[in-house]
Amino acid sequence: MDKKIIKTAAILGFIAIAFGAFGAHSLKKMVGVLELNTFETGVRYQMYHALFLLFVGTTNIISESAKKVIYLATLSGILLFSGSLYLLALNNFLPFNFKPFGFVTPIGGLLFLTAWFWLFVNFYRKNL
Repeated sequence: MDKKIIKTAAILGFIAIAFGAFGAHSLKKMVGVLELNTFETGVRYQMYHALFLLFVGTTNIISESAKKVIYLATLSGILLFSGSLYLLALNNFLPFNFKPFGFVTPIGGLLFLTAWFWLFVNFYRKNL
């Protein structure tokens, strides 16, 4: 599980850097301030959680079962939260209107909260 988490963290970190560079250099010429801020929020939270997964995958103080829950919740959170923000920011360039699906953004946020809460539960159970 650790190798899978670490590899996923590396890929997500790479994508966050690439998307951040795209936002800073190309996207800002194409969209307004609101859309750019939305895109940057997605990048920021993706990077935070890539680093979070890197921690989870490289520590031995988290149980394997907790790592699985944290991994799935974090990965799903990135897909829903950051992914939806990317699509909302780029909505004018999409062949369909993504705004009606923006309700998935807070679901992604709840998944982030779930992952962090599960980390706390793991530490609490281990009396850390």
